[in-house]
Amino acid sequence: MPLTDPKVARELRHRRTLEIDGYQREDGWYDIEGHLLDVKGFSFDSYSHVIPAGTPIHQMSMRLVVDRDLVIREAQASTDDSPYPGSCETITPRYAQLEGLRIGPGFTRHVKERLGGLQGCAHLTELIGVLATVAFQTRYDPEEDLGAKKPPHLDGCHALDTRGSVVARFYPQWAVASSNQPPNSGEGAGDATQGCAVPVGTGSSCGAKGG
Repeated sequence: MPLTDPKVARELRHRRTLEIDGYQREDGWYDIEGHLLDVKGFSFDSYSHVIPAGTPIHQMSMRLVVDRDLVIREAQASTDDSPYPGSCETITPRYAQLEGLRIGPGFTRHVKERLGGLQGCAHLTELIGVLATVAFQTRYDPEEDLGAKKPPHLDGCHALDTRGSVVARFYPQWAVASSNQPPNSGEGAGDATQGCAVPVGTGSSCGAKGG
């Protein structure tokens, strides 16, 4: 059902466009690419120069290369347009620090530790969460046999609550009796950005306490 028509006259002040693509690579890994574009509906002075209406104020891109376990093997970012040219784009090499993290429980926390606040760009760091979600969508294979492993999207939203009718109908083996207590989301459930972010080689694993 679409939104209702606006009830009062209005004018565009700001538009943010996100374009995220997930690619299957021939080596079995995945490229997750995101592009962020911000434009204003009016011209304004950005201190360093005047930016005309409709001209990009932010134009940034990011690529994550992830393996089948959703470990980030390569990460790069670029800033093509910003309100402070000569400064904003100098932070982009830091996004290589995403390499080695696994998208799963705790991912958001690890991203903030490495790239939050003064350690990164607010817009690029915000983009990471969207790329992480698309990584899950790209990795999804409806033909994959999970065996006894719970599908990672269950208990990730209200429709896929394992106590509800949707799961009872389409995933009866994972349906649980309704109660006042929410089900244990367990490994991999929920938004990708809440999942496991375990640096490779630490000996830790997804599902470890504190993720």
